[in-house]
Amino acid sequence: MSRRAQNDGESTSESSSPESEALISHYNQPAASSGQRKNVIINLDVSAEHESSTSPPTLVSSGATQVANTAKKQALQLLFGAGGIYASFLYYGSLQEDVFRYTSAADGTKFTHAWFLQALESLANVVLGAVALIILGLTGESRKWWGGTPNLPKKPFLSSGFSQVCSKGFTSLALANGLSFPVATLAKSGKMAPVMIGSLVLGGANLRDYLQVLAIIGGTAILSMGKKSSGADDSTPLGIFFIILALVMDGVTGGVQKRLLADLKRINLTPQPYDLMTYTNAFMMLFALLISTVTGEFFEGLRYCTRNPEVFQLIWKFSLCSAIGQSFIFYTVARFDPLVCSTVTTTRKIFSVVLSILFKGHSVSMQGWMGLGLAIGGILSEVMHKVKSSDRMVKSKTSM
Repeated sequence: MSRRAQNDGESTSESSSPESEALISHYNQPAASSGQRKNVIINLDVSAEHESSTSPPTLVSSGATQVANTAKKQALQLLFGAGGIYASFLYYGSLQEDVFRYTSAADGTKFTHAWFLQALESLANVVLGAVALIILGLTGESRKWWGGTPNLPKKPFLSSGFSQVCSKGFTSLALANGLSFPVATLAKSGKMAPVMIGSLVLGGANLRDYLQVLAIIGGTAILSMGKKSSGADDSTPLGIFFIILALVMDGVTGGVQKRLLADLKRINLTPQPYDLMTYTNAFMMLFALLISTVTGEFFEGLRYCTRNPEVFQLIWKFSLCSAIGQSFIFYTVARFDPLVCSTVTTTRKIFSVVLSILFKGHSVSMQGWMGLGLAIGGILSEVMHKVKSSDRMVKSKTSM
């Protein structure tokens, strides 16, 4: 099974990242080159062992030094990429919760303008992506002002942008309608549930898959029921309804991403990471603007931010963290297997949930903590299974 096939199969079960989490599965081509780099390192180890019996000690020492330097460089790159993802999205999650828990000192109203928020978040990603493409163009060999992939069609990004902005918008609506941040974040980690339902019908899933999904969903439900009553912070039926819609759109996004990559592959185009970031978020911004304008949210959101500049400060920081975090995701995927990035973003969600419970005033009963432990166990089980599967594939390739 090829690395690309493996990545495509994981696209719907990948973490999000608000982060886009969905964007990890977009960037499959660098994953192949990442695997090739690993094979080079493996081959270098093998050649060094072979030379130990036939080559002078100087050559063996040189090869060992090169391997050590490469390993050190990769460790520093992983530390930089993973650290950036953790820092950006831990703060992102904290800010997202603060935005929807904000209460105006003037009239006591809360911020509920989810589509307005998505428009601003997407705008920040478009700006950063466009700036990156301009820099790449001006510093490249051709010295052109735009460093994007030539002749890249924009239409395939339309459906991807729509499904992703709906997923994020419904998540924000869930928070705006009373679903607590820890419950929403854990629920989003069960995004492979729609895939499991399809597999149940087609008979393509095994017992381990079902147990992982049941652990995440069951643990989230227990945590939701185990939260001590705190008034407006209780999970409401409407909030639960919106998070279910967000999960459905996550499932749709996986299929849309596969089709996008297939469409581009047919015309022999491999988009750069900042192409994906810029054009996907451009359509996300357009859809968010359209929805927020039709519903009246956009101008209401502007007026709310004008009356409450404190919440606008939270929003622009939140949007900036989203853009920076996605850049770190691309950086990590470009240099390592996508599984590495998946592990980082998935475990980041766990820390976001724990930090929210500890520092955001959530009151959780013993039953709730048990539910949290069950959900985290399901998430970590999925990560460990992916790691073991990846190791088996690498070993099978090197033994051929």
